[in-house]
This record gives sequence, structure tokens and C-alpha cells, in this order.
Amino acid sequence: MANENKYRDTAAAILPLVGGARNVASVAHCMTRLRLGLHDRSLVQEEQLKALPAVMGVVEDDTYQIVLGPGTVARVTPEFEALAEQERAEAPAPGGGNAPDAGGEPVTAEELAAQGAALRAQRKAKNATPFKLLLRRIANIFVPLIPALIGCGIIAGLNGLLVNLGWLPGITPALAAMASGFMALIAVFVGYNTAKEFGGTPILGGAVAAIIVYAGVANVEAFGQQLSPGQGGVLGALGAAWLAVQVEKWCRRWVPVSIDVLVTPTITVLVAGLATLFGLMFLAGEVSAKIGEGANWLLAHGGAGAGLILGALFLPLVMLGLHQALIPIHTTLIEQQGYTVLLPILAMAGAGQVGAAIAVYFRLHRNTSIRTTIKSALWPGFLGVGEPLIYGVSLPLGRPFITACTGGALGGAFVGLFNQLGTDVGSTAIGPSGWALFPLLDGDHGLGRTVAVYAAGLLVGYLGGFLATYYFGFTKTMLAELNVAPAPSEPVLTSTPAVDGTAPATTPAAPAGASAG
Repeated sequence: MANENKYRDTAAAILPLVGGARNVASVAHCMTRLRLGLHDRSLVQEEQLKALPAVMGVVEDDTYQIVLGPGTVARVTPEFEALAEQERAEAPAPGGGNAPDAGGEPVTAEELAAQGAALRAQRKAKNATPFKLLLRRIANIFVPLIPALIGCGIIAGLNGLLVNLGWLPGITPALAAMASGFMALIAVFVGYNTAKEFGGTPILGGAVAAIIVYAGVANVEAFGQQLSPGQGGVLGALGAAWLAVQVEKWCRRWVPVSIDVLVTPTITVLVAGLATLFGLMFLAGEVSAKIGEGANWLLAHGGAGAGLILGALFLPLVMLGLHQALIPIHTTLIEQQGYTVLLPILAMAGAGQVGAAIAVYFRLHRNTSIRTTIKSALWPGFLGVGEPLIYGVSLPLGRPFITACTGGALGGAFVGLFNQLGTDVGSTAIGPSGWALFPLLDGDHGLGRTVAVYAAGLLVGYLGGFLATYYFGFTKTMLAELNVAPAPSEPVLTSTPAVDGTAPATTPAAPAGASAG
């Protein structure tokens, strides 16, 4: 009950600081962030919001994102939704939004308007490129699948361990069914989410994508070959559902309303289904096969170099929002091989970040504000939750972000080298990293060797990030300015670029005694 009250209290503290219930247009969450669609972002009291103990940071994007961390966000979100509904029911008001609650220092209307205009201009300039919008849509399709991938991946790992040990032979077939059921039908879920994201009827998208995994497609011949169930995988499902949306939208424009309920679904499934069977499944299957072959070839022939580059560039890719393009690739590899060999390499970027933060802690031994932020954010960082360290430490400081990438590069090169030597290190799901990835590890030489290589890679990343930051992360001027005890009300850090690089988020370092997470 105490925990429930804690999450409800967090939701109750956030709601007035985002302009109240009347200012909230939509509520959703991902692995770590509460994502709010807001009518008027100028009503957000951002400084007071970031001062809340449970809030690790905020990100300005197409939605207003409040970083709460894994587990916490899934519990705060329903409480937030319930409170918003209750507030709307008890105090309905006309117009677009509520005035901010008196939760901090008052600001003038002119200041709020100027802030809102600046934020909107920044988002328009940086976020609205067609490519980034497409990547966000792809992420919106796959991110909701991550909890199931994690759960099934851990069950698969447990089942493999039991099979190797010869334990519980009566239980392992049941565990195998639990672990494999979702992956066998993942195309249906991708089709459903794709249609939902692109403005179609979700169930029609799922229906068309279901054709891909239906056993009867083995009786269909396309391009001179017999199709096989699952051919094309998630890429084929994505393409099939997108095509279904286009057909459905065309039907909605031209089919008379009186027969729409009969004609539109039929034409949608028929046209998109035929295109899937006699084109998309074969083409997507070829692309999926090339992705798998390409990833394996890259790591087999240049694993150390590829790992160096991937580990170094992953944090900048996250800043630019380009990491979202990797989600379908990870999912395709998991679908084909049972694990993705790319994620453990990319996870080394988080290890470099942790090592860099530890170095900052020792270098700035007089700055109690930054050290407090690091102490509260370090354990989430070990568990793969990097937002507190990104927002509160490395990005605002600048150079430590670059040296953190150095640590990621060294860790990535280490893991990549073992892939090149013939020891695949993979993950059965996407989402977690750091220590949280251990239960999801899999490879081709047994779990013991896979875990040992990944653990050693983390140590290399920690050490590389620490040494690079300790010796090269600060100029003399930076040390002179930062290695001092700040005044109690003096913010040390002022402007933090958002993790995906789409818009800056102002995040001062937590004052002494404050918690970053």
C-alpha cells in the first residue's frame, strides 16, 4: 500500500506541473519515460518538475517526455491517468488548458509565452524532418513489443539452462512453448501496431500480417519458389500492414457509407493480402536474409573494428534519434537466429558512460552538487538506465560525453573481437543493457563463455570510460570553474541536449541532497 501511495504521490506532484488535466491530450509510456501530449507546453513548470525526487530528467520531442525509470514509469502512468480523469470530472472547465498550479515561483505570461515559442521553434527546426518522423513511427511500432520480448527472452534463457543441465525434463517443453509463442506470432503484433501508427484499422493490419505466419502459405508459389510460413518476418509484416492502411484509406474515400462496413475490410484484406503473398513475402524475405548475413559477415571478418565503431557511435546515434532505425534490425536477427549480436556491442556505450561518470566524481571532488547527482544516478546506470547520467552529467559537461564514447568504443571492440574469433555474444531481446542484459544473453558456445565475454566487455568499457575521462575529460579551465562547492541555489549545469538530439532539455545539476532518480 505504501508503494502504491508513493506512485500516486508522484503522479499527483507531476500533474499540476504540466498544466493540469485540461492541458493533457494523451498519456502513454515506454520503458523509462512518461510521454504526454500537451495542448500548451508553455504551461509546464519545468524547473519545479525536474526538482521532483522521482524525475530523472525531461525530453522535449513530439511528446513531452518525463524520465522516471523502468518499473516506476509503468506504475506511475495509470495513477497519472486516473488522477487526470478525476480532475476533469470534478472540475470541468472550458477552453484549452488549466493555469499552472502554484507549485513554485510565479512567472509572467510573457516569460511563459516566450519559452513556449522558443521550444516550438526548436522542435520545428530539429524534429520535423521526414526521416526522423519515419524513425519515430518505426519506434512507436516496435517499442510496445519490448516487454514481451524481454519476458519471453528470459524464459528462453531459463529453458536453455535447464535443458543443458538436464533438469526438469517435464517442464522444459512448456517453457519452450511460452518462450516461442510470441516470436511465432510477432508479425501479427507488428502488423497491428503498424496500422495503428499510420492511421488505419489496427485489426486489419494484424489480419493481413497474419498471412505471413499462416502454415497454409507453404502451398503458395511466388517467383518460382514455394513460400514458407514466416518468410519476410517483421519487415514483411510492416510492409503488408502499411499497404493495408493505404488500401483502406482509398476505400474510405470512394466506397459509399451504406456498404463501407462490408466492402472496405474485404478489399483491404484481399488487395493487401495478394500483394503480400505474391510480392512482399518474397522481397522482405530476401532483405531479412541479407540483414542476417550482413551482420554475421561484418562481425566475423571485422568484429573488433566494427565493435569499435558501433560502440563509439551509439550514444551520438541516440542523440540524433537514429538509433531507432536499428530496432527492426535487432528484431529481424532475433527472429532469424534467436538473438541479436549487435545489442551486446551497443550496450558497451552505457558502460563507457558509467566509467566516465565515476571519473567525473573523483575529478570534481569539491562539487557536491554534481557528485550527489552521480551517486544517485550511478546504480541505475549499472543496470542500463542511462538517462540520469546523460542528462545530469556527461552531456552538460561536453568533453566527458566524448570520453564516455571512447569507453564504449573500447568495450565494443572487445566484444566484437570475440565475435570475430568465433564466439557469438547475443541478446534474446532488446531494451535492457548493462547488468540487466545478463539474463537475456545467448550465444553459440554456451552460456558460461557468453556471460564471461560480456562481463569482461563491460569491465573494459568501465575502465576505458574512466581513464579517458579522468585524463582527457577536463581542461584546466573546466576544472577551475567546476571543481568548487556551488552556492546552495546556484545551478551548475544549465543546458542539456536531449538524449536523441531532437530538442534541448534544460537540466540543471541536482542541488546537494536532491535525487536524480
